[in-house]
Amino acid sequence: MLMKQRVTMIFFIILAAVLILAKWASNLYVDWLWFQSVSYQSTFLTIILSELGLKIAVGTVFFLLLFFNLLPIKTKIINAANQVRVVEDDDNVINMYNSSLGRYAKSGPIIFVFLLISIVMAFFVGTAVTGDWVTLQKFLHPTQFGQIDPVFGKDIGFYVFQLPFYEFIYKLLIWSIIIIAFWVTLTYFVADSASGKTGGFLKTDAARYHLSFLAAVFFIARAIGYKLDQYNLLHQSGQIIYGPGYTDIHANLLAYKILLVISIIIAIAIIINIFLRKLKLVVYSIVSLIIFSILLGGIYPVIVQKFYVLPNELNKEKPYIENSIKYTRMAYNLDQVEKKPFPAGKTLNAQDIQKNRATIESIRLWDYRPLQQTYSQIQEMRTYYELKNIDVDRYFVNGKYRQLMISPREMNQEQLPENAKTWVNEKLKYTHGYGVVASPVNEVTPEGMPKLFIKDIPPVSNIDIKITRPEIYFGELTDNYVIVNTKTDEFDFPRGEENAYNRFAGKTGVYLGSIIKRALFALTFSDYKLLLSTEVTSDSQILYNRNITERVKKIAPFLKYDNDPYVIINDKGKLFWIWDAYTTTDMYPYSEPFESGLNYIRNSVKVVVDAYDGNVKFYVADQEDPIIKTYQKIFGNMFTPLGEMPAGIKAHIRYPEDIFMIQASKYQVYHMEDPEVFYNKEDKYSLPIELVEGKEEFMEAYYTIVELPGEGEAEFVQILPFTPHNKINMISWLAGRSDTNNYGKLLLYEFPKQELLYGPRQIDTRINQDSYISQQMSLWNQKGSKVIRGNLLVIPIKDALIYVQPLYLQAEQSKMPELRRVIVAHGDRIVMEPTLDLALQKIFGEGASFEGTSPKPAVTDTENTIKPTVKSLAEDANRIYQEGLAKLKAGDWAGYGKSNEELREVLKALSEQAQ
Repeated sequence: MLMKQRVTMIFFIILAAVLILAKWASNLYVDWLWFQSVSYQSTFLTIILSELGLKIAVGTVFFLLLFFNLLPIKTKIINAANQVRVVEDDDNVINMYNSSLGRYAKSGPIIFVFLLISIVMAFFVGTAVTGDWVTLQKFLHPTQFGQIDPVFGKDIGFYVFQLPFYEFIYKLLIWSIIIIAFWVTLTYFVADSASGKTGGFLKTDAARYHLSFLAAVFFIARAIGYKLDQYNLLHQSGQIIYGPGYTDIHANLLAYKILLVISIIIAIAIIINIFLRKLKLVVYSIVSLIIFSILLGGIYPVIVQKFYVLPNELNKEKPYIENSIKYTRMAYNLDQVEKKPFPAGKTLNAQDIQKNRATIESIRLWDYRPLQQTYSQIQEMRTYYELKNIDVDRYFVNGKYRQLMISPREMNQEQLPENAKTWVNEKLKYTHGYGVVASPVNEVTPEGMPKLFIKDIPPVSNIDIKITRPEIYFGELTDNYVIVNTKTDEFDFPRGEENAYNRFAGKTGVYLGSIIKRALFALTFSDYKLLLSTEVTSDSQILYNRNITERVKKIAPFLKYDNDPYVIINDKGKLFWIWDAYTTTDMYPYSEPFESGLNYIRNSVKVVVDAYDGNVKFYVADQEDPIIKTYQKIFGNMFTPLGEMPAGIKAHIRYPEDIFMIQASKYQVYHMEDPEVFYNKEDKYSLPIELVEGKEEFMEAYYTIVELPGEGEAEFVQILPFTPHNKINMISWLAGRSDTNNYGKLLLYEFPKQELLYGPRQIDTRINQDSYISQQMSLWNQKGSKVIRGNLLVIPIKDALIYVQPLYLQAEQSKMPELRRVIVAHGDRIVMEPTLDLALQKIFGEGASFEGTSPKPAVTDTENTIKPTVKSLAEDANRIYQEGLAKLKAGDWAGYGKSNEELREVLKALSEQAQ
């Protein structure tokens, strides 16, 4: 019975191991098929072989080290186990015993046990090495930065590409020594116990020699660690700067050098002790290391800092502050920021407005947050479609350079009705989204809705941008795999009471030509229906890893990515995703980190994904970046020069918001290049504060088309104002340029410090203090609707600024914001009008009007307040009627009479509107 149970247990263990191995093998094969389908087989092989190769190499080396450290103890175990033990009992009778290990104490079983221990530990150590293949490959393919660190005189490339690998080897060595020493000590203890002695194994020559040798190796490794610690002084945070200051260079660096020498001396002392057996020599050496560590590593730096540096801190730290400023600016490309004066205190006139027509017509009246809700209400069409994100881009529309808001209409299978969430629907039928919605940033219909240039299903375009391939198989919501070209036609789009159907015409999926392939995919995705379905044919393709974030990161996991991939329409009417990727490191000397310890960033790669067939291309946007050069060495032909990007896509690359905000964040401090000014933080910038839905938030950078002062023509840029630290007036603004000729260039426009220029928070305050505007907003907020204030935009025009903020009115029932007012401020004037055109006219005169460019304003009365629409009046009438009935039932006759009076007024207004 016992034997049967053992056999059954062994069977299930073997079965589980086979299933786990089969699952792993099928996942690996499915990954290989996927990389093959996207034409990145060589990238897959490089990653897999590097990862597996490093694991195997580490595991093998550790196995050999552990096994050959255990092997010499074999003889001691055999001798101890076979030794006869003489024991005198309580009756003074002498008994003789053999060790209980005697029958196992043979060379073969012992070696087998050593092999088993070594293999198991090597497996755990090898598998613990995860993700370090990138460190290895960068070490093997370094690139010079051409910049030398100021302390050790080494090229920056040493810290970025080589030092991380040395640290990896060092940590691996230390842990290996500790683990090996543990198993060696345990094995000697077992041998000692087998001989009937306990605690005496350390006195034997074999154990003493062995453990002394391991201890000597450990202290040699610590000496290497102290050498690496010297280099890592360049990556530590200080009280004033990031990187080493005076105390680090003159105290901590000295400490590491002395501790390095002491560690080597201890290692030598331990080896000498093997022969001299002078234990005191080793003890004295170790105690001296501890004492010097405390004195040099702890006490001495504190004394230097407190009594020598702090009394004259600026003078002592000045050269190190200069280093921090210089290297942080280089790490974030801030040394390339071009500074220009901006008078900004001038007053504009109507002629100035007319001359800057391109800038005025690109002022973004639609904030992406309320527009998201409006798009969802009027253009999602069906519950299973979702307009998740709205992006800002620029296009030539009917020959004119225009800024558009654009949102892809994706399929969200989670929003299918519950009874429609079948396997056939989710995997074979509802496979893709359809088309986009696009509208200009500055145009509004008389009803307060966005004027849609591209809308509906199938896409209808009233401009010269047409969509020829509207299907979206790959996007931000495509989280599930689908199978195309099956016996089931794919749902394309709704058409009246019927649906239109289509079939995938791409070749980028994996063909399910054989039952073996289907079985492997069924195992990988844990979906038996994939294997059993009769709808799948030999011509069917499976599309997986369709979410573009997952898709791109699977190919290039070594890059960092922007938070906002955006969809574009190319010149042939196809939809593509553009996703900005960054090269980063946390090993740039003297550079202050921005997040997760990273302290260097470049927007070196533009990733383009075809929304229809999922084809992925990586374009190198920064050929000067040493890190991308290293990746090009590692991955061969994976990257394509930006010059080879098709013109219809290249026209839509933009300077990404994430890196712009990181640079802006660092520039708040590191625009100060004078060490004394930096030390005192005399000229520190801050991000401006604005009100968003009643809450104070840091102002977001925003894209716009503007004619930069002194540049001559309008261009697509990203803008972010700065304010002085702890103040709310504006001091400067930063522009990131996106158009081809000036792509990636940063411009800082500095305002005169002797003049007061309103910041966004001050404009918000002035809006709130304006009696007319505040009264109107309070009125609208009380009648079953809510006022939403859009982004406050600071628009540079010529040598002055105007401030623009749109206002949206949202009914509680419809949840659909309508743009109803535009606030414009310039100088000491602030106005609110139904349109931007009317607001400009009110400030600058009728000559500021752009005839034909503004929509008709919403219906207004003589007091310029919004007259309710027929729809809103009908809703009010119904609401008041229901309230009156409730009051009548409650016996509130006075309230009922009041409701009747209100209803009469609403019906009267409704009658007037209907005439």
